[in-house]
Parts: sequence; structure tokens; C-alpha cells
Amino acid sequence: MKKIVIIGNGIAGVTAARHIRKKSNSEILIISSESEHFFSRTALMYAFMGHMRLEDLKPYEDWFWKKNKIDLLFDRVDSLDFQTKTLNCNSGKSLNYDELILAVGSKPNKFGWPGQDLKGVQGLYSMQDLEMLEKEAPNIKNAVIVGGGLIGVELAEMLNSRGIKVTFLVRESKFWGNVLPPQEAEMISNHMIEHHIDLRFNEELAEVVDDGSGRVKAIKTKSGEIIACQFVGLTAGVSPNVDWLNNSELEVDRGVLVDEFLKTNQKDVYAIGDCAQMRNPLPGRASVEQVWYTGRIMGETLAETICGTPTKYNPGPWFNSAKFFDIEYQTYGNVKAVRAEHESDFYWEDESKKIAMHFVWNKENKEFIGINSFGIRLRHDLFDQWLKAKVNIQTIMAELKTANFDPEFYRQYEHKIVAEFNRQTGLNIEVKNKQWWRKLLKA
Repeated sequence: MKKIVIIGNGIAGVTAARHIRKKSNSEILIISSESEHFFSRTALMYAFMGHMRLEDLKPYEDWFWKKNKIDLLFDRVDSLDFQTKTLNCNSGKSLNYDELILAVGSKPNKFGWPGQDLKGVQGLYSMQDLEMLEKEAPNIKNAVIVGGGLIGVELAEMLNSRGIKVTFLVRESKFWGNVLPPQEAEMISNHMIEHHIDLRFNEELAEVVDDGSGRVKAIKTKSGEIIACQFVGLTAGVSPNVDWLNNSELEVDRGVLVDEFLKTNQKDVYAIGDCAQMRNPLPGRASVEQVWYTGRIMGETLAETICGTPTKYNPGPWFNSAKFFDIEYQTYGNVKAVRAEHESDFYWEDESKKIAMHFVWNKENKEFIGINSFGIRLRHDLFDQWLKAKVNIQTIMAELKTANFDPEFYRQYEHKIVAEFNRQTGLNIEVKNKQWWRKLLKA
């Protein structure tokens, strides 16, 4: 019987294990030093805010693993021998494998700031991070968050929910300005300010100040300002957790280099999830993509290959979703912070300043390129089809009502959006009945 060892029990590793089990009777072992059981990383914030219990973070009951003959080992792998196919664990155990899957995730970025390892300074990625934050929270009155990404927003909302004053250092002139176009970046910046987040634009961390006992008492910015605080959240992105592999025979760049089948340069060794780096990224995709759904797709894809059906990784058009306090965000395709020369765009924002849509298309052939949506939930399946089919922007506008995910429960804005699109472009597009596409999809 073949023995498959998976290092890492995040979404990528667990998905691979589940799908391998569906297709084979191989021996499966998952090793993790972070937690004994798989948990939903994206739900950490809700546990802290009291919306969920810690036990609710586990998508599967504890009995699930034994029933499905998936063995779990709470330990850390310190080194690998690819020639003998041996893993050496921190506990002293040595384990062998027939096939190895590296799903070791990522780690918060640190950039050598003085004081970055003081007590009260941390990221928000692991279960241990949540535990440390829970321990620190009762003694925090003022917090500073460094880095304007999605994890930073989550941490700001978490701290804000407990009445902790939050100062947020943002390198750009608007929040997430390196990802969002100016209109959206300004809207989200204003929304965060409304939630009493002290946004400091064009500002960076220079130093974390020690109180003399190894704990943070303040930070110093590059402009020289001293901001008193009892907590510093480092949320300046994450990077693949591969430092421990740098001196091995495994080919590593930013992440573990893999081909289209997620194979590494070592025999019977694969890498998936946040730690994987595609040698030849697909069009419109980055070489390293550290989001939940890509880890899931990688796990499903690799299971096919390991179970005898070699399958290339192909996640399809880019999409992502997030939440900025009360504003839900979705993006499909590619909407860049700075529009390319060959692109045209249309931006619409509701009077509430909480709901918006931004469409981008090729100005020459009118091919739809991407959309950002704020406050309106869109149907992923439909936009995935439209992007693959390279449909015309006029088709998108005419069928916009069909793309609304939950029109029964929320106010609809499609007619207003299309009317403004027509005014700006001089076209005369009519919004079609939403049932037309639904019937087609059922067929």
C-alpha cells in the first residue's frame, strides 16, 4: 500500500487528503505543528469577535479523520532526505513516505524593523496568533497596525470590536492603493475612517520601541512621530514558509517551484497552497497566489494526479472576495490599480458611498476584462463563464441583473448602473430579464 505524507493541515493539504481518500486506499498521514485539527483560517476574526466559538472553527468533527482513515500527527518536520524519502521530526521521530506533499503555507512578512520581535508584536495568520492576541487584548488600549492589506483590515475590525483604538500605517496615499483603483481606494479609506480607524497615509514603520522589559510601548514612524501603543500588528503581507527548505535539494525561489502538475524537482514530491510557486504562471495569474480557493483547487487537482489521472493545475480566471468592515468586496478578472493603455473602464458609485462597481474592458474589441464590486454580491459561476468566453462589455451590462447573486434580499441597482453607463458611453443598452441566463445555465 502506498504511503502519502502531507506536511501542513491547511485548506490545501486537507483538501488533497480528502480527495485522495475518495479515489484510493493509500495510507495518508497529515503532519502539522500548528494545530491538532484542521481549522478555518479565514474565520479566526469571528472567533475573536465572539461570533463563533473556537470549536466552531473546525469544519470537521474530530471523528471525521479516523472514520476516513486519515492519520494526524501533531509534530514539526525539521528536515527532509529526498534520497531515502525520510522525514525527521522535532519529536525525534523519523518517518518514510512514498509520495510527499508540501502544503506548509506562508508566514507574515517581517522586514527587519528594530523591535519587531518584542512581546506584543505579532501577525494574524496562525491559531497561535489568535491565542496570543486573546492573551494580550485585555491590556491593550492603543494598537498600531502596519501594512494596508486584507489581513490588516480584519485585525483592525477585530481590535475595534473590543473598543481598542487603532492607528493604521499605510504606505500609499489611499488604503490598498497598490491594488484598488483610486475611486475604490478612496471609498474604502473613508469607510474605515468612519469606523474610527486612524489611517496614517504615506507613513511607514521605522522602529518598535521597547519598554525596557522586552515589551512594546510605542512605535516610531519614518517621519519621526512617536505613537504610544501596547500592541503592534504586522500585516504587511505574507510570504511562502520555505526558509527551512533553502539548504535542501529542493528548488526554491520565493516559494517551492512546481510545474503545471504541481511537481517539484524531486521525485514523488509535490507542493501546493501558499508555499507553491508556479514555474510558468498561467495568463492573468501570478506565480504565487496565497488565497483560500487556490489552495483548495490545488489540493483537488493534485489528488487526481496522485490517484493515476495526471491533471494540470488550471484555476481559471482570477477572482477574490473580502470584507472591509460593512462593505463586501468581490473581484473577477483583472482590475488594476492603474488602467492599462488598451483598457477602457466605467465606475459607478451609489449615493450612500458604500456600494460601487468598476468595469474594465478592451477598448479595441470591447472584450470584458474584469469587475470590482462593492456591496453587491455577484454570481461567481456566471462571471467565470463570461471571462472564459471573452464576452463583450455590452453583453455584461445587458445581463447585469442576472449576475446579481441575491436580488430577493437586497435592493437592486442594475437599472441605475446601466443608465449611467449609457450616458457616459452614448450607447442604448437595455437590462434584460434575469430569467434568460438562468434557463440557459439549467439547460
